[in-house]
Amino acid sequence: MTEVNSADQDRGRGAGRERGARGGDGTDGAPPTGESALAGHRPGPGDSPRPGDSARTDGGPRVGGWTRFVTARPRLSLLVALVLTALAVVAGSGVADRLGSGGWQDPTAESTYATKALEREFPASQPNLLLLVDSGRATVDAPAVAAEAKRLAARLATERGVTGVGSYWASGTPALRAEDGHEALIAARITGDEKTASETLDRLAPSYRGTHGPVEIKVGGPVAVQHEMQTTIREDLTRAEFIALPVTLVLLVMVFGSAVAALLPLGVGIVAILGTNAVLRGLTEFTDVSVFAMNLTTALGLGLAIDYALFIVRRFREELATGAEPVTAVGTTLRTAGRTVLFSSLTVAVSLAAMLLFPQYFLRSFAYAGIAVVLLAAAAALILLPAALVLLGHRVNSLDLRRLFRRGEPRTSGDGAAWGRMASLVMRRAPLFAVATTVGLIVLGLPFLGVKFGTADDRQLPSGAASHVVQQHIRDGFPGSPGGGLEVLAEGPATEEQYASYKSRIAALPEALRVDGPLVKGDTAYFTVQPKGEAVGDGAQHLVRELRATEAPFGTAVTGTAAVLVDSKHAIADRLPWAAAFIAIVTLLLVFLLTGSVLIPVQAVLLNALSLTAMFGAVVWVFQDGHLSGPLGFTSPGSIETTLPVLMFCVAFGLSMDYGVFLLSRMKEEYDRTGDHRESVRFGLQRTGGLITAAAVILAVVMVAIGTSRVTNTKMLGLGIALAVLMDAMVVRSLLVPAVMRLTGRATWWAPAPLRRFHDRFGLSEDETREPAATQGEDPGSPSEQTDDRDRDRVEVRG
Repeated sequence: MTEVNSADQDRGRGAGRERGARGGDGTDGAPPTGESALAGHRPGPGDSPRPGDSARTDGGPRVGGWTRFVTARPRLSLLVALVLTALAVVAGSGVADRLGSGGWQDPTAESTYATKALEREFPASQPNLLLLVDSGRATVDAPAVAAEAKRLAARLATERGVTGVGSYWASGTPALRAEDGHEALIAARITGDEKTASETLDRLAPSYRGTHGPVEIKVGGPVAVQHEMQTTIREDLTRAEFIALPVTLVLLVMVFGSAVAALLPLGVGIVAILGTNAVLRGLTEFTDVSVFAMNLTTALGLGLAIDYALFIVRRFREELATGAEPVTAVGTTLRTAGRTVLFSSLTVAVSLAAMLLFPQYFLRSFAYAGIAVVLLAAAAALILLPAALVLLGHRVNSLDLRRLFRRGEPRTSGDGAAWGRMASLVMRRAPLFAVATTVGLIVLGLPFLGVKFGTADDRQLPSGAASHVVQQHIRDGFPGSPGGGLEVLAEGPATEEQYASYKSRIAALPEALRVDGPLVKGDTAYFTVQPKGEAVGDGAQHLVRELRATEAPFGTAVTGTAAVLVDSKHAIADRLPWAAAFIAIVTLLLVFLLTGSVLIPVQAVLLNALSLTAMFGAVVWVFQDGHLSGPLGFTSPGSIETTLPVLMFCVAFGLSMDYGVFLLSRMKEEYDRTGDHRESVRFGLQRTGGLITAAAVILAVVMVAIGTSRVTNTKMLGLGIALAVLMDAMVVRSLLVPAVMRLTGRATWWAPAPLRRFHDRFGLSEDETREPAATQGEDPGSPSEQTDDRDRDRVEVRG
């Protein structure tokens, strides 16, 4: 993608001498002053000494503090990084085995309290291990079958870490016997946390699974589902990495041309991923962390590392093309593209940090992983990558593998010109593009209006997974959906008459199919209420609310699958406005600090949110409604897990802001230089359109590799975010943003005087030493400026 031939380099060097520090990624501007002037001037024999010349490197320009820190000892910097990475490998080893596969419940909810109380007082009420006993042609009541089943249940009751063993043969409960009479259940509870329960299951399952005399045993239940999901995710993540890394390397070679340059982003990504694994391993000592977070670590580690490295390496190569020495080129790159990378990483981290406001550790885990990998990717891009570039110098352009497939000389006009022409076309027809794009995105998002929220269950796993097979047999063949009932915990002294009166009241509720119990232990008891219809359907959720509203002479708390869903939805709805406000306010502030405009931050938030509509519409149409379930290989549960939309919004919004920052920083720079609003929009898209598109395609490849997972939630996350990234880069950034900015005109950049003064003091920019063209007496539309633009465009990353 970066092709700079010798003629281009000669023109670039001339242009560089003519305009000082002027370059590609964020430095085209006025005749430089101060440090910018030094960045573009190399002292000659007749030059008098300048203040600060003692801080120069290799006779070049004065090197700033940050540049000096990064480039003074590049070999030492890389050696330290290598040692720290090796330590991260050791510290992060085995992290997947310490991660949980749950985390969808609100730990402060009523259902969570009731579940823990029932586990403590009545273990048999909360079975998490189910043995499906298949009697073959005989019935489960046949003497030989019954004898073998009772023997297995008695043996299970003696196992270490198992309690609350019950079975159809012991209780005679109809709900534990299949309607065809050929299957029945043994239920038990494995004690301990997720890790302990998983280890117990590993120990027990092989000795129970399979043929035992006249019966065939299959192992299922929530603990088996969680264990199999954890194992599947770990295997899928390894496969996704094997897919993503080589494909990404090929794409990077196509983008950069140089195999040497292509390896740099992968190095940054690997450092970020390994460092984040070490961070997650440390966090598991203090809090629960979801195994799903590892998928985000891989995706963002590679994706953002590639984004940041593309931006920095592109700028460094452009500086080299203007004749700058490597240290000088790195200094200019860090002052310009480096600041944009730092700012971009902050916007992504802010979006991900919003998930810390939710109580579910599933969401909080993604915040832990996301913030860590974003900051580590930025740190590697701003510290390790410049050190490597100093050592490589012009060798960063080595091994242009595309020459093997290319005839003749490389082109001298890149895709940047095409992006500029497209921007001009969009702005000429701004109302049409704005309306058509907005309407199209809204239409794509309409399926989300029919979203139904549910809980994650065994249907997240492939249809052939052992625990999924067991749960599907139970759903299809057993009456009343065993395990889908609601438990009502009753606490406090009560008489038999009071229990009976309460039982009759809940039995009269419209959505209650059957009420069993109470089972009493001291001053504590519980009832089991079987809902009509699906275990987590609208009727069951309504029954939860009715049970909680029913008066009782003792304290009550309701739990069960539907109760957990009701509480999770309430927790998310309660905190969602705060999370949205946090993202909006901090994003508005950060974009204002970048642009100094009041309107642009509002546009950025609204357009970024609009860019996600296609993702949400596709999630419902595909994963809830089941379209394409065959080709994509998943079982649709008919609902969307409650936390997934929140997670996908935070991740996709942050990535959209990542691309938005790259685009806005170039527009802002050009507007400051020329004062020409329309030209700044055109120039910004021309200089970043190819870069953003290339980065989005590569990130989409990584997310699609994650989307090959056999776990439905991970598949939804990967494919949904891949779609959002492509829509943002190819539709919103390319069509909607320039159209809207053309319609708002010069008012786009307006801010009241107090805010302008605030931005002048605290604002961020790629090069704060630059002055507007209006102060330089040069017409931004003059032929000389247009010629200069053409020269500059030839020395570019073609994207």
